[in-house]
This record gives sequence, C-alpha cells and structure tokens, in this order.
Amino acid sequence: MNTTILLLLFAPLAGFLITLFFGKKLGKTVSGAIGTAAVAISFLCTLSLFSQINAGETIATFKLADWFSIGNIKINFSFLFDQLSVLWLLFVTGIGSLIHLYSISYMHEDENMHKFFSYLNLFVFFMIALVAGSNLLIMFIGWEGVGLCSYLLIGFWYKNQDYNDAAKKAFIMNRIGDLGFLIGIFILGFHFQTLEFLEIKALLGKDLITPSLLSIAALCLFIGACGKSAQLPLATWLPDAMAGPTPVSALIHAATMVTAGIFMITRMNFLFDLTPEIQNVIAIVGAITAIVAASIGLVQNDIKKVLAYSTVSQLGLMFLALGLGAYEVAVFHVITHAFFKACLFLGSGSVIHALHGEQDMRNMGGLRKVMPITFWTMMISTLAISGIFPFSGFWSKDEILMTAFHANIPLWVIGSIASIMTAFYMFRLMYLTFFNDFRGTEEQKHHLHESPALITIPLVILAALAAIGGAISLPGNSWLNHYLAPLFKKHEAHHLDGQAYMLMAIATVGALVGIGIAYAKYLKKKEIPVADSEVQGLHKVLSDKYYLDEIYMATIVKPIYMISNFAKKYVEKFISKAVIGLGGATYALSIKGKKIQNGNIGVYLFAFIFGMVGFLVYVFVIRVK
Repeated sequence: MNTTILLLLFAPLAGFLITLFFGKKLGKTVSGAIGTAAVAISFLCTLSLFSQINAGETIATFKLADWFSIGNIKINFSFLFDQLSVLWLLFVTGIGSLIHLYSISYMHEDENMHKFFSYLNLFVFFMIALVAGSNLLIMFIGWEGVGLCSYLLIGFWYKNQDYNDAAKKAFIMNRIGDLGFLIGIFILGFHFQTLEFLEIKALLGKDLITPSLLSIAALCLFIGACGKSAQLPLATWLPDAMAGPTPVSALIHAATMVTAGIFMITRMNFLFDLTPEIQNVIAIVGAITAIVAASIGLVQNDIKKVLAYSTVSQLGLMFLALGLGAYEVAVFHVITHAFFKACLFLGSGSVIHALHGEQDMRNMGGLRKVMPITFWTMMISTLAISGIFPFSGFWSKDEILMTAFHANIPLWVIGSIASIMTAFYMFRLMYLTFFNDFRGTEEQKHHLHESPALITIPLVILAALAAIGGAISLPGNSWLNHYLAPLFKKHEAHHLDGQAYMLMAIATVGALVGIGIAYAKYLKKKEIPVADSEVQGLHKVLSDKYYLDEIYMATIVKPIYMISNFAKKYVEKFISKAVIGLGGATYALSIKGKKIQNGNIGVYLFAFIFGMVGFLVYVFVIRVK
C-alpha cells in the first residue's frame, strides 16, 4: 500500500518537474502525454485505495516524515486516506486526467504548452496534498499551493494585461480568506496542542476550549472557505478567472480549487457541529450567494462567464447544505457538479476552439448541426444542472432543497428561486449557442467543424457521468450516505414519501418554467441580447454585477492607493532624509574621530589607561553598590 500511496502523491509532482525542465526538448505531444499519464497514475492508485476502503478495510494513514515540534505541538508530514479523502481524490484525479487529455489538443498551438502541462500537474499535486493531508498544516500547504497555481494558470497568457489583472485579483482575494483560515489554525493549535484532524476530533469532547473561542475558530475557517470557494463577499475573483485557458476554468471549477472550501468544512464537520450559530451563518451566506450569482448569470453574454456565475451559484447551494449540517448532501452535489460542470466548460472550450476564440454568444448560433457531439454532451449536462429527471443534478439538487425545506422554509424558497434561474440561463446559453441561424462572420462559418477526438472523448465520458451519476445517492437507497456514515453524525435520511414527491414536483415544475421562458424568448421569438451600450435599468445592474467591483474599488482599493501615495510622497521622503541625516552625522563624526589615529604612542597609552580606569570603577564601585 505504501508504494500505491507514494505514486498517488508524487506522480503529478514528477510530471511537473519533467515537463517544466525537459518539456521544451521533448516536444508538445510528449509533454502532454507525460502530464496526462502522471495524473492518470494517481487516478489508478486512488481507485485501488477506494476499492479497499469500500470493501470495509480500515482507513490508511501514511507518515512520510517527522516535520517539526514547537513546545508540545508535534507536526508530522503525514497523510490520511479515509472515506472522504479517497472519494474526493477520485474526481480530482479522474476528471483531472480527462482535462489533461483534452488539453493535449486544445493547447497544441500554444508555444508554451509544456509549461501549461507542468502548471496543471502542479495544480493537481497541491490539490492532492490539500485533500489527503492528515493535519491542518499539510492542508494549508495544499491550500496555498492551489492558490499559487491558479495565479500561474489564470495569467498564463501573460502578454494580455487584463489576464494579469485577473490573476492578481484571484491571488489577492484568496489571501484575504487565507488569513482567516490561518488564524483559525492558530487558535485550534494553541488550545488543543495538535493540528491532526483525528486528534482534534477526539479532544473536542473534553471542554478544552470555551464555546465562544470555538465559534471564532469556526468563523475564521469559514472565512477561508469563502475565499477558496468564492462565496460573498469574496466571490468576485472567480468569474474574472475565466481569463485563463478553458481547461484551466474546467479544472478550477469542477475538480480542484473551488471545492477546497467545501472539503475543509466537511473534513472539520465535528467542529462546525458544535457551533450552530456559525452553521446558520454558513447557510445564509450560501443561500444569498446562490441567488445573487444566479441573477447575474441571467444576463451574461460571454459563454464562460455564464458558466462561472453558475459555479458560484451552485457552490452557494453546497454551502447551504453544509450550514444545515447535511454534509453528505453537499458532497453529493460536489460530485455531480464536478461531472456536469467539467463537461460544460470543456464543451464551451470546444465551441470557442471552433470559432477561433469567440466567446460572445450573440455571435454564435446554429452550431448543433456542425458540432453534434459538443451539442449533445452539453445538452445532457445542461439538463443535469437544471435539475431535470433523471439526470444527476436532479437528485443532488433536490436533496439540498428537501433538506432546506425541513430546516428553514425561507432558505428553501431562496434556493428554489436560484434553481429556476439556473434552468433559465443555462437553456438561454444553449439556445443562443446552438439553435437558430449562425450569427458569426463568414470566415468563422466557413471553418466551423466538430472538435477532434481528444476533445470530444472527455466530453462523452463526462456527459455519461452527468447523466447517471445521481445513482450513487438515491432517496432511501443511498450508497454514498452509507459509505460516508463513519465520518458524520447520523441525520434523518430522505425517503420517497408523499412530501418528497411533492417537493420533487415543485422543483421540476420550477425548472420547466425557467426552460420555458428561455424557449419563448430565445428560440421561438429568436431574441438576441442587446449590445452592452444599450443595457438599462435592472438589466444594467445585473450586467454590472451589482457594482460589487466598483464598491470594492471605492471602499478598499482607492483608500489603499491614497494611503500608499501619501506614504510615498511624505513618509518615505521623511524616512529617507532621516536615514541620510544619520549617515551624514556618522560620516562627520568619523572625520573628527579619525584624527585620533595619528601614530602617537602617548595618546594610545592615555586611551588605554583611561579605559582601564573606567572598567575598574565600573567593577569595584558601581557594580558592588
């Protein structure tokens, strides 16, 4: 087993090193093959571990080395492979492998393809470390690592300044959340004298920490999760992250970075169960994020931006489930979302690839006949995310809404409205992209074609998973709940009674209403969204994202600029003059002092005697007193 774990952990790191240092000499195709094989090896190793744990074998811990000790706190470089971490690693490495395979074709024309694959491998390696770490500090290494890789990949096309700005925005906003996470780690480490998950869980029942301090620690961890998983008020970086190549968007949104916050709260469920007031905050923030992001997605015209706001909204629903204590339900939606969102992003990349970089849906249309595989795979995933029976999203989203209905009716209403919006803007995307007549240029029309097999094969696999993935957790017969049962407190499972059928019917009717409105506007009436300059009223408010970026600019960025300009203009000058003045005074004294060094032995003897007398006075007079 140790060999399997080592391969799982370090195959992507080896792929990163090989492609980074030798990729240019090896060539694009070989670099892509090595990068893909590295993640595929991790996936196969994960499958091996999963089969053992699912068969009822004990969880595996792997200590790589003793790391360091501070007082009574001993930190090991160790990893924990239990039901949660292995399940998470399955879709991290599995979907990661498909995205790598897709990227071989998608990025083949890029001159820095080897560097792209090295960054992708490093991204997966850090995500594995985040998920598999047995303590908070190893998790934090992976946490910061995926932040670094997101910066490198979002700004991969660094010659475009807008892309650089998007990368910096993602990096800085995540640092804000990471500070909260780090404070939470310090609080827990100080009071429990350990950072190991299993040890903290065992000690929580011994009243070693006051409830108020425990709540502060939980709140700080949640702030960290808000940064990584793009919850309000730290959500605005994720749509801008679309600046990176489309495979990066798929990897960030479906398999790696944005799921980190969900994973951390799920891993620390035993802490959040003891802080119900923080759970309420999590549920409310998740519900608000879901409906705010969904409303913004209603009017987006960039195909990737629609999917980006969809991700923020779906993450909000996951946080809603976490806040209600339904951790396995949140995990269920994470898995199904990984399937259909990876397919949707890769499908959008297929469209962009066919249109030579065009991302505005107003310049698309009529693509279903020339891109049938892309169309049908995206349609299946759209039905899944819209919550249409029997696709995977129907089961996972309904579980969240049923949980909210039983716990908090207002939150159920908000989640249901966000779901109706989801169905509308996703079918708006499909109708504008694939139906009616083509609205692009004649040159684009002449070159329209289905994408090559390395792009369509991952789409087909992901679409199949999006279609049938809900089978892992059917109401009353949930393999997933049984599999995760050792990790969570037992809560009431949803059964297919009359109320459950009623809630399913309400959710389905809501989704059909959203689809029907999109059908009437964009297929039957063939409406095309107006130009950005013509947008007015509420439409403009939504197009401008509730002016969140402008608010941040006015309240945070500009004041910081003012302070920095004041410091540069006045404080820096004062400090510079003070330092230069001290240097000048020292120089002047040295000019006078060097005159003593004149070669006169009598002066040196006088200085020696004077020093000895001073020393004796200090020892025998001053010190004795």
